[in-house]
Amino acid sequence: MLRAEGIRKKYGDLEVLKGINLEIEAGEIVAIVGPSGAGKTTLLQILGTLDSSDSGKIFLDNTELCSLTAKQLVKLRNEELGFIFQFHNLMAELTALENVCLPGWIGNRNEKEVKARAIELLGILGLKNREEHLPSELSGGEQQRVAVARALINAPKIIFADEPTGNLDTQNAIDLHNLLLDIRTKFNCSFVIVTHNKELADLADRVITLKDGRVV
Repeated sequence: MLRAEGIRKKYGDLEVLKGINLEIEAGEIVAIVGPSGAGKTTLLQILGTLDSSDSGKIFLDNTELCSLTAKQLVKLRNEELGFIFQFHNLMAELTALENVCLPGWIGNRNEKEVKARAIELLGILGLKNREEHLPSELSGGEQQRVAVARALINAPKIIFADEPTGNLDTQNAIDLHNLLLDIRTKFNCSFVIVTHNKELADLADRVITLKDGRVV
């Protein structure tokens, strides 16, 4: 489903990625691990079209992403990809429900349909009756679940998660591990997860280890 060929990236004289090749299958959970500075987050951002490579190609199904215009890329990112970040990245002034709805509204989907789906997702994720709470009124685990619901709102093919348990306590991290497995089953989406959490990596179908900008 997702294929990367020869991905290279430099920042100044520092070569962060040195010719990465990988494939992610539909419905697969893949963990990307490795020491700090190995290029994990850079690779995740490039795969998720949040950053561009200096050379190489990325394909989503049969679409070469580098061939898309900026407008086409924004549309694809909104419709086909989801994102979960370590620090949630929720809009502080929006309620949980509004945060979840935001990608759907940006995509100009029907407002009522998006809202109904957001309420459904929050219920599935154990946040019923928390829809009108601001992020500051939610626990860290609840905020991360809102972020998961936001990532799911447009029914993406693949979700990219950057250290999703890095800001959670042990119990909330365990809960999120189990939640990601449930989501894969219920929504048939793939996950690419950058993590230092061995327990989370062990739950993946496959682990890709980076070291010095290369796949080990």
